[in-house]
Amino acid sequence: MAAGRVSMRGATDSNLEFADYSLYSSLSDDELMQLAIERSIADAQNSGPGTENSKTPVVLNRPAGPRGAPPSHRPQQQTEPAACPANPPRETINPQDVISVSHFVTGYGKRMVAYRKYDGSMQVAPEPEEETEPIVKAISEGDVGSVRLLVKQPGCNLLKPNKDGWIPLHEATYYGQDQCIKIILRAQPGIINQCTLKGQTALMIAVTREHLACVESLLEKGADPDIANKERETPLYRACEKENPAMVAMLLNYGASVNKSCIQGWTALHESVCRNNVEICEMLMKAGAKVSIPNMYGITPIFVAAQSGKVDALRMLLKNGADLNSQAADGATALYEACKNGHENIVEFLLSQNADANKPGKTGLLPIHIAAQRGNDSKDLLTFGCTRKNVRATNIISMLIPATSKARVRRTGISPLHLAAERNRNDILEALIEAGFDVNAMLSEDRSMMYEDRRSTALYFSVMNNNIDATTMLLKAGANPNLDSFNPLLVALRQGCIQTVTLLVEHGANVNAYIPTHPTTFPASVMFCMKYLTLLKFLMDNGCDAMSCFNCIYGSNPHPPIKTRRNPRYDSDEVVEKTCVQFCEVISTENYSRWAGPIIDVLLDYVGHVKLCARLTEHLDSYHEWQCIKEKATPPRPLMQLCRLKIRKLLGIKRLKKIHRLPVPPRLIKFLNHQEREQDF
Repeated sequence: MAAGRVSMRGATDSNLEFADYSLYSSLSDDELMQLAIERSIADAQNSGPGTENSKTPVVLNRPAGPRGAPPSHRPQQQTEPAACPANPPRETINPQDVISVSHFVTGYGKRMVAYRKYDGSMQVAPEPEEETEPIVKAISEGDVGSVRLLVKQPGCNLLKPNKDGWIPLHEATYYGQDQCIKIILRAQPGIINQCTLKGQTALMIAVTREHLACVESLLEKGADPDIANKERETPLYRACEKENPAMVAMLLNYGASVNKSCIQGWTALHESVCRNNVEICEMLMKAGAKVSIPNMYGITPIFVAAQSGKVDALRMLLKNGADLNSQAADGATALYEACKNGHENIVEFLLSQNADANKPGKTGLLPIHIAAQRGNDSKDLLTFGCTRKNVRATNIISMLIPATSKARVRRTGISPLHLAAERNRNDILEALIEAGFDVNAMLSEDRSMMYEDRRSTALYFSVMNNNIDATTMLLKAGANPNLDSFNPLLVALRQGCIQTVTLLVEHGANVNAYIPTHPTTFPASVMFCMKYLTLLKFLMDNGCDAMSCFNCIYGSNPHPPIKTRRNPRYDSDEVVEKTCVQFCEVISTENYSRWAGPIIDVLLDYVGHVKLCARLTEHLDSYHEWQCIKEKATPPRPLMQLCRLKIRKLLGIKRLKKIHRLPVPPRLIKFLNHQEREQDF
């Protein structure tokens, strides 16, 4: 540290106005910090009432002797006048004035303490460091000779703990000083099993620090290898955690209990299996470790091996009699957990050992259900990692299919097809379809009630996810699009996906689908596509009932005002009467009223003689541009329109779709399909 001169204003002697900073050049940073704290306290004590402007000098002890020596061993030197109090002086902390104290560590590792006083002010100061005992210092420096001398001194207390409950024996173990351990135990053999505030013995510290020589010294002196810390972890457990075979062997040779469990119920064998350390596992087995001890969640070591993908440890456990089909507290088996975590090699090995693939967990799901949920969305298969995960999941499904009973799957009330469709696992869905799983399997009532829309089929999940590939696979495999209470076609119409709607209609979806819980006088499919005129026309071309939209019970009479229907789900106290909603009521809502004219225009192309009700007439009268639509509805309808409707009715929708195969003029085909306005090419 370079010497310099620092201005010390306020000294009583003008000759001391500049103090030589070189006096403190031999001190360390910590010693300078301690010196500053002592000086601040002295300044505050001397700055009482009436002394704020006094010139009383502060007396400092100039430290001498070796650098870093304990304060008690520094020789005292001649005192000399020093500088005046700091500006401003620091005040002492009176415990009665403090309301709260908090400790923290700065970014530079300095321990600080903050005092908040009753007046709301806060003062921050370095945390007073605990004075290091001479024997502790000698131990940390490895000075065996000094330790031997200090132990013999009457004032040396080997039982005195620090603030963490550490005694010199713990310090010697921490620093790996086995010679110091022997010296201390020779002087005080009864402290060998004394614990710190965290319940750690010297043996536990030695194992944690992997000081093998210290472990041996402590065991030879009679250290108890079964004393656990506050987490109930024994030294043997910690040695398995450190994966140190030599230390494990030494502890076992001195009689360490092999089956003691920690606070979570894990034994040393659990920990070794989790780390796939077969060498340590075999040592524990020979020492009497039990392979079927469960932890607090009912998880046995074989379950741990399957869960973490440790095939070597799994083989060793089965070789030593572990139960292959043991179940955890939640009913999961080793095979179940291996499928859940995507460990393909574990699944293959377990199935080769005849693991039961038909044991469900408490949720009722089988391993094949869990495997069906794995993989990745088809849209995410651009990355190599995602592709590998997907392939692993498909391989696991392929291995489980022959080992799984389809009758057992049916009893679960849910098919793996449902889970694969819900999670967009297209490759798994394809594998299950090829394996012959029923594409029309329906959720059990209790599982269906878990969904607000009471969905039942795998097709519904695919349509809800707007997964066109999955929808195509299911429909081609024979999925019935009309099994759900809420028809999948209505979902596709609400999403406005023309491709999904086309697929469903081509495979027999009911274009006149209704909603049982919300009765209407016209098909609900019309209501869901009012904003999509292309979809509305497509439905009409495929046989949707347009006439029901014009059947109004009020006719030309005045209509009552539309009542605002509240949701009984949120208004349970109010009884809502279920009445059939009419087309004119729906089209009069704010969402559809501006589309009323074009919607009515499309519908008129698929009906004969109709009479518009008063509300529909009111809508058409609201815009001048819609007068032509009103005239179009005025009876009588053109004869060509009536003929077209009659021919379409006689042919039927199915034959009408194949009319292009018949020797019929193209213009007639276009006319029957309402395409007469399109240009002929």
